[in-house]
Amino acid sequence: MNIIVTGSIAYDYLMTFPGFFADCILPDQLARISLSFLVDEMRRQRGGCAANVAYNLALLGERPRVMATAGQDFGEYRQWLEQQGVDTTLIRDEPDLFTASFFVNTDQRGNQIASFYTGAMARARELSLHDLETDEIDLVVISPNDPQAMVKYAAECQELGIPYLYDPSQQIVRLAGQDLREGLEGCSLLVVNDYEFELLREKTGLSVAAIRRTPSRACVVTLGVEGARIWAKGTTYDIPAVPPQRTEDPTGIGDAFRAGLIKGLALGLSWELAGRMGALAATYALEQTGPQSHRYTLADFAARFREHFDDGGALDVLL
Repeated sequence: MNIIVTGSIAYDYLMTFPGFFADCILPDQLARISLSFLVDEMRRQRGGCAANVAYNLALLGERPRVMATAGQDFGEYRQWLEQQGVDTTLIRDEPDLFTASFFVNTDQRGNQIASFYTGAMARARELSLHDLETDEIDLVVISPNDPQAMVKYAAECQELGIPYLYDPSQQIVRLAGQDLREGLEGCSLLVVNDYEFELLREKTGLSVAAIRRTPSRACVVTLGVEGARIWAKGTTYDIPAVPPQRTEDPTGIGDAFRAGLIKGLALGLSWELAGRMGALAATYALEQTGPQSHRYTLADFAARFREHFDDGGALDVLL
């Protein structure tokens, strides 16, 4: 499948707080909140939504192309992605800027507080799908990115008739309601988590039912430990989570889920099986620290899938 993944490329600075954020917040003082968290651990990892999705797609046998912008510190990261099977030819270097950076603090309940420095990502709006051979593109993934770039890519996909997965997630708060509505109206798939779905409803003014029926193929909402729910052409599919062997870090599990879902659909599998592939891909990411630290072979993936789900031999096509 010819997949173009757009979105952020970033370095993730992952910190661990040995307590609970809720214990540090005074509800009656939210209007003038001022907090500092002393953390016990920090790790620098490769990340960014586009790179994470592409990495997981490569694990599942695809060779996605990432269309994004990166900074002067991207050289080693580019080599890494190429070694994993990701096509980086559409990533443009910005030598006067640094690669975007994601700073996230995770407490003992898995809650996260994060900040994102745009860096080179701010120039993603200068890239265009019109510069590509669009007849050969099967799917564009529009994941969190420079807000103007996200609006531009959605409009270009609609102009060019290219199916796209719409994932505004972290940028819902930055995008205008009209821009979000327009992105929704033309997309093939909407994928957000349950909290982001409520933000989307609030920003767009659309009802829950209206958002669910807007994508031409399906609306997918991830639910954390409860799995995910898919609404497709009037049918609801409840996707259970796959129990982790250990829990290390939730960063990037949503990106992994999206890759597993996309791969299942690329293989022509049912919504139930594609969603379950997403659930397993997410669990692999949860079991390691950092969004690109997990590894598996296709045989490993199929074998573990069959420990939890009956695919009736459908995953043989993956092998």
